[in-house]
Amino acid sequence: MGLEEDRSKSSASHNGSESESAAPNPNKDETTGETLDIAGTQFPSVVELNVGGQVYTTALSTLTRENTSLLGIIFSGKSKTPPLRDTRGRYFLDRDGHLFRFILDYLRNTKLVLPEEFPEKDRLQVEADYYRLPGLVESIRRARGGGANREKDQSTGGAQSRGGTQQHEASNKGGKVAGNNSNQSMYDTNQGGGVGSTGDSSDGFITLGYRGTFAFGRDGMADVQFRKLMRIIVCGKVSLCREVFKETLNESRDPDRGQGDRYTSRFFLKHNFLEQAFDMLQQGGFTMSASCATAANGMNQSGNPEQESEENRWLHYNEFIFQRSGSN
Repeated sequence: MGLEEDRSKSSASHNGSESESAAPNPNKDETTGETLDIAGTQFPSVVELNVGGQVYTTALSTLTRENTSLLGIIFSGKSKTPPLRDTRGRYFLDRDGHLFRFILDYLRNTKLVLPEEFPEKDRLQVEADYYRLPGLVESIRRARGGGANREKDQSTGGAQSRGGTQQHEASNKGGKVAGNNSNQSMYDTNQGGGVGSTGDSSDGFITLGYRGTFAFGRDGMADVQFRKLMRIIVCGKVSLCREVFKETLNESRDPDRGQGDRYTSRFFLKHNFLEQAFDMLQQGGFTMSASCATAANGMNQSGNPEQESEENRWLHYNEFIFQRSGSN
């Protein structure tokens, strides 16, 4: 009787061990071996992300490379809540989509690589903190420290140069000493090319463009109420655009931030006041050299009068080209 009881206990113990070893991993699909999220959905080996409206495609192994990071937790299935998806089924992260490229580069290469004179280190550090990447945070801090030292050296050298110029002002051949504009943008990379400078390095063109119409009263009243601009677009050399428009310049749609010696057509202004933009260009020493415009869209394109609003009839596009040169 005692022998049979021992055999029964041993069998039960053996079956329990088999049951424990066969227990499924909650974060793995036992059939395919793919990682699952909290809702039991498989993460594909190639993942599409929508980060603040910017779409990225990367390997699942890249996102999970740092397993203690936020991305590592989410895409290893360890997150308590499943990740959001956009209308096309891509995983959605409500963060800065442009700066995410540097987060992804760090995960791919395990090192930080930034463009020269990259102006958004503070914001990038905030993103690195959010994604829980302490190695990247430390790399950004070191990069910020080096940049601060360079700015201090340049500031000291610039002050000495201005002091020497002012002391010898009387010996200049009719030249004017350029004042230190306290509102000069921190993005201005032109040495000696401040507002009003006629040096060759600051010469160039800036183009403003806008699509606009006129806003009408309720029920399509014929009386025009006010001008309605969708957006003022800024095109030209990056350093010139930053110098002139300063903090009113929106660079969020430009994928290649940093370098001031390149050209872009992806800037726009944070306001819709055309005359304010003209004033800033005039203060920067620019004069209008050309302009062009389309006619208003007076014809009914839809063929159905009920579908054509008065605002659509007055749609038009204008461009203004401004120039600054030593001869101005």
